[in-house]
Amino acid sequence: MPSLARPRRRTAVALPTLLVALVATLAALMAGAATANASPQSAPAAAPVERPISDAPATGPALPVLPALTAGTPCKATADACVDLSSQQAWLTDGAGNVTYGPVGALGGTRKYPTPTGTFSVDYKDADHVSNLYDADMPFSVFFAPAVALHQGSLSQRSHGCIHLGKSASKRFFANLSSGDTVQVVP
Repeated sequence: MPSLARPRRRTAVALPTLLVALVATLAALMAGAATANASPQSAPAAAPVERPISDAPATGPALPVLPALTAGTPCKATADACVDLSSQQAWLTDGAGNVTYGPVGALGGTRKYPTPTGTFSVDYKDADHVSNLYDADMPFSVFFAPAVALHQGSLSQRSHGCIHLGKSASKRFFANLSSGDTVQVVP
């Protein structure tokens, strides 16, 4: 049968009593520490504690170094070509952080056929390429990923993953990019 007795209430006296006991314990510990320090012959001296200098730099995990960007673009300074899919723009750069051409209109792939993002190297170029997958002309193609290129195409109709550039822009990208150059595509 359960107990019907009321639980005991803590009285207001319990807190001050606990506080007094805590203060007494701390005082005893401090007195013991003072006594131990008063007679250095009875115990071996502790090694000195090395404390950091207050104005020394904080130590800890190093913060990552962010790569330099080409001014006016979202791409790294080392990219030779930069494509920003969200703003539908592309640039040519000198690979040292300076824009040499652009921005120009650039249109990527569809949701079903997205343009890959990342940093790539130019594989090869073909001025008169015809897609054997889609039976489509792809003039001034600069291939930088498997079956993906910067090339002349519509700036109003999305591709199957390639990046469409206008006629004069595609000629300029074709003339300025070489095999091994870096192409960075950002979302």
